Formats: sequence, structure tokens, C-alpha cells
Amino acid sequence: MTLPGQKTKIVCTIGPASRSREVLARMILAGMNVARLNLSHGTFDEHRENIRSIRTAAEDAGLPVTILLDLPGPKIRIGTLAQEPMMLQKDETVTLVSAPATDDPALIPVDFEQLPQLVSPGSIIFLSDGFIQLRVDEVAEHEVRAQVVVGGPLLSRKGLSLVGGGGILAVSALTDRDLECIEFGLAEGLDTFSISFIERAEDIRKAREYAARSGKSIRVIAKIERQEALLHLDEILRETDGVMIARGDLGVQIPIEEVPSAQKQIIQKANILGRPVITATQMLMSMTDNIRPTRAEVTDVANAILDGTDAVMLSEETSIGKYPVETVAMMAKIARSTEMKRTSVGTGCNLLDYFRVGRGREKITINDVVSLNVIEALDALGIRFVLTPTRSGNTPRNISRFKPEAWILAFTRNPGTLKFLAFSYGVCPFLIRSEKEYWHGAILDSIRDSELIRPGERVVLTEGVSPGREGTDSLIILTVD
Repeated sequence: MTLPGQKTKIVCTIGPASRSREVLARMILAGMNVARLNLSHGTFDEHRENIRSIRTAAEDAGLPVTILLDLPGPKIRIGTLAQEPMMLQKDETVTLVSAPATDDPALIPVDFEQLPQLVSPGSIIFLSDGFIQLRVDEVAEHEVRAQVVVGGPLLSRKGLSLVGGGGILAVSALTDRDLECIEFGLAEGLDTFSISFIERAEDIRKAREYAARSGKSIRVIAKIERQEALLHLDEILRETDGVMIARGDLGVQIPIEEVPSAQKQIIQKANILGRPVITATQMLMSMTDNIRPTRAEVTDVANAILDGTDAVMLSEETSIGKYPVETVAMMAKIARSTEMKRTSVGTGCNLLDYFRVGRGREKITINDVVSLNVIEALDALGIRFVLTPTRSGNTPRNISRFKPEAWILAFTRNPGTLKFLAFSYGVCPFLIRSEKEYWHGAILDSIRDSELIRPGERVVLTEGVSPGREGTDSLIILTVD
């Protein structure tokens, strides 16, 4: 067995450019860990086929891939355009009509019936994550006439937002369509969902309760893309399994110059609690059309890794881009280079100091102390691997948050835990099929079979995995024979 060159996980959005099994297999070999299906686009039948293709490609590549279903949420979107891309020119007048689609190439359909009631003359409308801006001139019963302030190419199903937090009515982040999407995912054997436009922890609990009525449990990634989510970030982090920094809508909902500091704040708080965090949106956007990224994009990816993100995400780059495989390979290359320099260039949040002498010491737990001791042992003894038996995944995540140089080999009997560990930095999960309560023999057999660890090499093994317990209470140092 060969471990990847990078510990940062890579999430790729699957679309027309990447849904073939051949391309998927090449993306997996290039470094894709998680395949994201954006349910704002496509039909259930199309996504069902995508799921089959992803699973087959993962088998062909001989590597595990987790599938993430991204729920649409209560977002206003452009409908189906008559022709696309529709080129909007600065200062021209355009007409938006409340309709899911149109055959008239001069109209912009908006798949939201109440749009005219949300705007008035002078309102600013943002399209495509704010890249296109319109100013409303006239409002009729079913139409809105507006002048193009900033033009550009417009595609079907792109998002629409309004200045001042508008564009989404006062409804739950979890819509009826989202519930249908959860049902679809559960029927397909999936259990990991990202919820769009979360405002508070209650939105996550509703999703869990809905799945529980079908006798299922789900893992939730909370997408942070609204100002209200930032205001309730602490309670959301306590409830969620992980977070995604969705910088596209976030950069419209809050002043764009505040996005970098918000990103750092979210990553820091998620790291403290051991919640895996995905940094998303336009990370290598220029590679949608070009074989190489810009220097600014490379720096953006590297800075997110240095800030402590667990995963980085590709959207248009792999869903509709010309170079999906090359983009994944470039992301992996940037991650490898950045991780090698982490200790020499510093990081955005030093969790070791936070727990040793900072505010984290006030509420430090036994699991925090043990994970700190694991990091100390790794550094002092030059150990390359941590072995972590786990039921919930908490133990490897508690260690992963410190972004150690060593790999964390996580062993679990729970297939759902194994799949969700695909989001955690530096964690390589293994499925243990032994039914014995004492796992150590099966774990040591597994690492011998993998040939990852040399005979005579020392490893850290976490302890405290008795039934019903979370996390780890102790560690031991073993020499592998």
C-alpha cells in the first residue's frame, strides 16, 4: 500500500466534465478523496448514475472515495436559459422574469416566483457569486427590468443574491426539496450531506431528526455562507460534524474584504473542536479554462492549508472545466509543497499553544491532554505513524486538528466512520472486520499486510476504546515486529 503524497484532503464537484468513469478514475488517482454532487443541478436519475460511476471508478482505482451530497437550500437561482452562456454587457438593460425556464434568449428566467416582491428601483442584484451586478430600474408583476453594472457570462442555475442579506425569504435552511434529496441519498446508501444557508444549529437538528424517522443517522457538513451563520458559529460547530466555508455566497452576504478574516476564524474554531473544515469556492478557478492556475490562486490554496483547513474544494474547475484531472493534480502538488514547509513558515492558529498556555487550558479535557501527548511523542521520537482504533472517529480527528507530520492510521468497524474520515487531514482509515472486542491483533495484522510500517519501527497506539466510550484516554508506544 502507498499513502498519498499529501495529507490535505481534496473534494471535487462532479459534473459534465468529470462524470465519466475514466475521468473519475484518473481524478481519484490524482488525489480526489471526496466526490461532491451538487443537487442544485441535474436530476435524481443523473445523480444516481453519477453515484454508480463514482463507486465503479473507485473500485477500478483501488482507492476509497466518499460521496458528499450537497443540498440546494433556499437559494434563488437563475432558471434554464434559452441560450448559454448569456453574455451581459455593461450598461445594457435586461429583463428578469419569474419562471423556471424561457425560450426567449433576451430574457433571464429566475426560478423564484416572489422575486418582484423582493426588489424595488435601486436594488442591487448579484449573479454568479457576485461577479455580475445589476441595478433595478423597474418592477412589474412578474418582471424586473435592470441595468447591467458589471457584466459577464451567465449560465443556467447560477445563484442570485440581493444586497443587505436579501434574496432568501425567512424560511428554514432545510426546504422540502432538501428533504427529498436526503431521502434520495439514504436510498442510495449515502449518509453525508452538506446543508446550504445554515443560520443556526436547529437547521442541523432538523436534518438529523428527519433521517432518524427513517431509522437512519446522517453526518452533516454545515455550509457557512450567511452572516447569520457567523453570528451563531459556536453553536453550529457544537452541533455539526464538519463545516464548509462557502466563500462565494459568503462574499456577497458580508463585505468581500471581510472574507479572509472570517475564513481564518472559522478554521480556527473548527480546529479547536476537532471538526473537519473544507475551504471552498474559486480556489483554482482559472483552471476551468487554463492548464495552469494563477499565482494568487496557488497562494490562496497554500494559505488555507497553513490556516489549518482539512480539505480544499474544487467546483467549476472539475464539474465543467476543461482540465479536471490536471486541476486535481495541481491541487495535490500545492498541498504537498505547502505541508512540507508548514513548520518553517508558521500557521494561522497554533493549537499547541492554545491548549498549553492559552484559553483552551481553562476547559481542557482528558482527550485534549492525550492528543497533546501524542503530538509530543511524535515530535520527540520522530515517529511516522499513529494507530487509532475508533468507533466514532473522534480520536483520529482530535489528533488530526494539530496537523502532525505523521500519518494517522484510523481503524474502525463502522463503514460510516471510515467514509467520514475522508474529510480529516492526514487520516488514512482502515475497515476492521474482526468481531473480537480487543482489536490490537487485527490492527497489527492490518498494518503488516499494508507494508506501510517497517519491522522494528516504533508507532504510537492510542488506547481507551472500550464499548460505548468516545475518544482516547491514553497512549502507548509499540515497536512493530
